Amino acid sequence: MNKYYNSFEEIQYDLKRLNLERQIAIEELKLIKSEVNEELKPYNWIPSILGMLKKYGMMYLLKKIIK
Repeated sequence: MNKYYNSFEEIQYDLKRLNLERQIAIEELKLIKSEVNEELKPYNWIPSILGMLKKYGMMYLLKKIIK
């Protein structure tokens, strides 16, 4: 799909728009990167690990009581 321009103003407008879209995309990627870094920090894993240990511990106790 080729776009034909009638004036330099149209070209300048599209260049500015595309540059702004590129800058927005870069900022969104930076935000996603920081969110992923936050999620991967060890202190964010502690609640899920404790939850798993709690469930495993309860199952272990129930097995001991039942036997």
